[in-house]
This record gives sequence, structure tokens and C-alpha cells, in this order.
Amino acid sequence: MAASLLALGLNHHTAPLAVRERVVFHVERLQEALVELKRGLAREAAILSTCNRTELYVSGDKPDELAAWLAQYHRLGTGDLQQYLYTLPDEQAVRHAFRVASGLDSMVLGEPQILGQMKEAARVAESAGTLGSILHRLFQRSFAVAKEVRSTTSIGAASVSMAAAAVKLAARIFPSLKDQSVLFIGAGEMIELAATHFAAQAPARIVVANRTVERAQRLSARFNAEAIELRSLAERLHEYDIVVSCTASSLPILGKGLVERALRARRRRPMFMVDLAVPRDIEPEVGELDDVFLYTVDDLGGIVSANLDSRRSALEQAEAIIDSQVGQFMQWMRLREGVPLIRALREEADVARRLELERALKALGRGEDPAKVLEALSQTLTNKLMHGPTQALSEMLARQKKGQ
Repeated sequence: MAASLLALGLNHHTAPLAVRERVVFHVERLQEALVELKRGLAREAAILSTCNRTELYVSGDKPDELAAWLAQYHRLGTGDLQQYLYTLPDEQAVRHAFRVASGLDSMVLGEPQILGQMKEAARVAESAGTLGSILHRLFQRSFAVAKEVRSTTSIGAASVSMAAAAVKLAARIFPSLKDQSVLFIGAGEMIELAATHFAAQAPARIVVANRTVERAQRLSARFNAEAIELRSLAERLHEYDIVVSCTASSLPILGKGLVERALRARRRRPMFMVDLAVPRDIEPEVGELDDVFLYTVDDLGGIVSANLDSRRSALEQAEAIIDSQVGQFMQWMRLREGVPLIRALREEADVARRLELERALKALGRGEDPAKVLEALSQTLTNKLMHGPTQALSEMLARQKKGQ
């Protein structure tokens, strides 16, 4: 039987950063992509696109065509993506969605940001008109499972975040963060988290740069920091010892030439740079420069994964919760598939009932014996109602006997 629910995509387990950043769906085009996806390939559709994954959740049965669409949408050859993609049908898709929402499939085990990202994916799909009853149920159950996992296990305890890892790395390069100037590029959730961690170290200076200076001002006010416009970086980059960037830009913000000029102005004093964006905000070639220590999300993921033993001990309990919930969801799917058949049987039975009732009333009108009329009515209705199920049961038994 063809799958009615599919999850197709790639993530940090299957694809390097250089591939993941080529298939990011930018916020401003996401609804347009969903409508295009539903128009020809799916009855329902949602897209989850984050730093670590791009996944299509659809109600449909065309995995090969979905893979081709994903490649074509991002102007890639299908062969360029095929080796990195996974296709998960029905129960596997449900299990995957539950694990993703619970933080079990994240680069940082148990991290909470992914749940908010999944909620936003569902909201955008609903706004685009592509979230039908199956995907609505899938996402709502995913959120409920994530809540149960986080409230009944220690999977999210002692969070080891990318931001915390960045602070630890910076401390290896600079004797004291209290003497350093820190620049944050962007004003989103990830930058806010990073700023919180760095601010706890009381650096000498904190600056927030953003395309919209009002957003930078709102964030900087929390940390007694300065807010600047993004376009001023060309003249001011050399002022900062630590640079943390995470924007939604589709093109790099800091190129090799810009950083080279900043290093000359700094007289080769080292710069520590963290690029948390996908696609990347900082050109990869910047990492080749002397006196630059550049780390990406994949670099930080490798570092934090070494410190998760305590959280892994809760995995078994979390997986047991998910197993139970997957079983319940698949039972709902099976019952849902039977609804049209049940409706058809009821309609057919009602037609037979009205037809036989009409005959019985006519017979009574002609003065026939009421007892005989009722007997004939009951026998005829019984035969008609049992004919279909009896025939189906006989055919099933015949197939079983033939297969022995």
C-alpha cells in the first residue's frame, strides 16, 4: 500500500553544512514554496527548515517526485542531493517527527529551540492553506509528546548549548573575556541566547549589529550594549575581538577581504568568530586567515556532543514514551482510513432499509398479514445487510487457504 504520510529531507547526520545551506527555505518565500508543493505533489504539506535540517512533511505518495522537486526548487541536480536524503513513510515519519520535536534528533541532544521552529513550520503551513487534518494531527501530537518527554525525563536538563560552547572556546583563546569587545550580528533567538551567555562573563564591551537598528536596540537594551547598523561593519569590524553572527541572509555578510582589512587594522591581534547561520554569514575562506579562529554550527556541534553523558541516560525513557505515542497515532491513522468505508456501508444500509420499509408499508396497505410482512422485512434486510461482509469474509478465507 502506498504511503499516505511522508517525511523527506536531510539533516546534520546525513549532510555537511556546505550541502545544508544550499537547501534552506527562506522565510519570505516559504508560503510560496508550500503552495507550489501542494499544487502538484501533495494533498497536505509543511516545511521545516533550520540550521540543522530541511524536511518536507507531506500527505502524499510521491517520494521520488518530492526529491526531484526539492532539488529543482533550489536549482540543484537531483543527483547532487540524493545521497544525503532520507525518505520516511508512515510510521517512520511519525516517529521521526516525535523525535525531532523532543530534541532527540538535534545536534545538541535535548535542545529546546527545535520545538519552537516546528510550531512555526505548522503555523506557516496553516497560513498557506497546506496543513490538512493529517499534518495538523501529526504536529499537535508532536508538540504533546515533546512536552511529555521534557516533563517526565531529564533529557533537557543541564542544557549544553551552542552558545555555551562558544563561550568555552573563546575562553581558550583569550586569557579573560572581561578585557574583550564582543560583536553580535543579528537580533534573533540564537543571538539573544549567545548574548546571554557572553554577557554573563562581563566582557568589556558588547555591540549588536542588525539590518534593522530598532531590533538591535531592543536586544542591546537588555545587556547594556550598543546598537549599530549592519552597514557600519566595514569601518568598525576591527574594533571587536569576538564576533558571533546568526542572520537570515542568503548571502555572506563578512567576506575574506573585509576581515583581512580588519586584521591589518588590529595589527594581527586574533579574532574569534562564530558563525551560527545557515546559509553561512561568514565566508568559509575567512577561516584560512592567520589570527582568525572561525567556528561553524557543525564545529560547535562536535564539541558539545562530548559532554552529554548525563542526558543520554534519559534517552531510553524518552524513546519508550515515543514508541507508545507512535502506536496511538498509527491506530488513529488506520481508523481514519476506514471512515469512508464505514460511511459507505451505512449509506448502503440506509438505502436498503428505506426500500424494504416502503415495500412493507405497501404490503400492509394491501391488507396482507402484518406478521408475515414483518417477517419478510426482517429476512430481506438481514440478507441484504450481511451479503457484502459475508462475501468479503469468504474471499479472505479463500485467499488464506490458497496461500497455505
